[in-house]
Amino acid sequence: MSLRVYDPMRKKKVTFEPVHEGRVGMYCCGMTVQGEPHIGHMLAALTADMVRRWLEYRGYDVTLVQNFTDIDDKILARAEEEGVEYPVIAERNIDLYFEFARALNIGDANVYPKATEHIAQIQALIQRLVDGGHAYESGGNVYFSVRSYRDYGRLSGRRVDELYAGVRVDVKEGKRDEADFALWKKAGEDEPGFESPWGWGRPGWHIECSAMSMHYLGDTLDFHGGGLDLLFPHHENERAQSEAATGHTFVRYWMQNGLLTVGGEKMSKSLGNYTSMAELLKAFDAETVRFYLLSTHFRSRAEFETAQLERARVSLERIREAAAALHGMLAEAPGGGGPTEAGRTLAEAASRARESWEEAMDDDFNTGGAIGHVFELVREFNRLAAEDPAGLAADRQSLETAWDALDTMTGVLGLFAGGLPAERRLEAPAEVLAWLEARQRAREGKDWAEADRLRDLIQEAGYQILDGPEGSRLKPL
Repeated sequence: MSLRVYDPMRKKKVTFEPVHEGRVGMYCCGMTVQGEPHIGHMLAALTADMVRRWLEYRGYDVTLVQNFTDIDDKILARAEEEGVEYPVIAERNIDLYFEFARALNIGDANVYPKATEHIAQIQALIQRLVDGGHAYESGGNVYFSVRSYRDYGRLSGRRVDELYAGVRVDVKEGKRDEADFALWKKAGEDEPGFESPWGWGRPGWHIECSAMSMHYLGDTLDFHGGGLDLLFPHHENERAQSEAATGHTFVRYWMQNGLLTVGGEKMSKSLGNYTSMAELLKAFDAETVRFYLLSTHFRSRAEFETAQLERARVSLERIREAAAALHGMLAEAPGGGGPTEAGRTLAEAASRARESWEEAMDDDFNTGGAIGHVFELVREFNRLAAEDPAGLAADRQSLETAWDALDTMTGVLGLFAGGLPAERRLEAPAEVLAWLEARQRAREGKDWAEADRLRDLIQEAGYQILDGPEGSRLKPL
């Protein structure tokens, strides 16, 4: 099966065809770094990481570019509020991004361009638009003339006349049309900015992404990612100014990831309903967070709930438990053992799961479906290990086949950064672990009623207690 990708322009899935054979250029809209990253910011980066991993698995040479907007009105306002220079705010939050990206096993992009380091490229693109009649200077500002680009609105499904019907142009702004947007913004002499042909100022938000992406990837990109909230106006404006300047298709495949919502509303700093990554990683390990974000199709909206993360934690532990048991069998398996009936059944299940996993990922990077096929293999291994452990343990080649399939599927998804786990490691909630310790003390004191009460609490939380000579441990139900 060839890779098929949803094209929002054509409203259907199409076969992926790279701009250059064997090579892929990707651009992901990164953070505007006025504040610390939240999980919504990390979702866009994780989506780009997931896509790159799959493309590399399929043999492509991928170049990923992910920007930082490091000068912006919000950043300047935060700097003034704190009484520091604006680069202090920007660098502090960029450092936090990298800290959380490493925790989530998000691989480094090839390039992390910053707006302030690409002023020459931004100004050159603006001048090109002015020279081509697609932009105009007005009072130290430069605006893109939206109506000069006939295809405006096709990406987002919006039309200029519908957006601004009945709206009177504010001539004080110096715009010729209300729909026009700023490419270069005039700044006061005492404000941060840069010299330009149009006077002291700084770039508009949209133009920096066009300039930086085309500088590193050429006029036409294979993929362009970012949150669905960027579809309009940011991505629409990027597309318009880029294609107006070059006359070429700007992006082959747009990949807006769905938004995380809280109570049905988009998670955002402005609404105050976001969870910072620092807070989140105090409550959940990073592997669980990555698994949670991959558990649904990247284009889908997902409601952010603690209960969903708890379920993700338990599901991930099921994979870890199966991997540890499989590794234990491999360690004991005879060198020339097999084949056995249980082994053949496991090997066939591993082959089916891996093939179905590849089909899911080739279907517009459907990680939710792909993870489902990982669990198909986990369930079959657990069944065989319970019904015929001796037969399974005697077939080393089949165990190796299953291990390779499970290791590949989880590895390409970026799970288990250190490799498929060979030992059990339960990351139960602190409260549940405290109950387990209290139960052990109750048992040692022969307080059986209290021990039974704590056992029931632990089971209600979703865990089974396995008592053994070396103590008690937990297993997800």
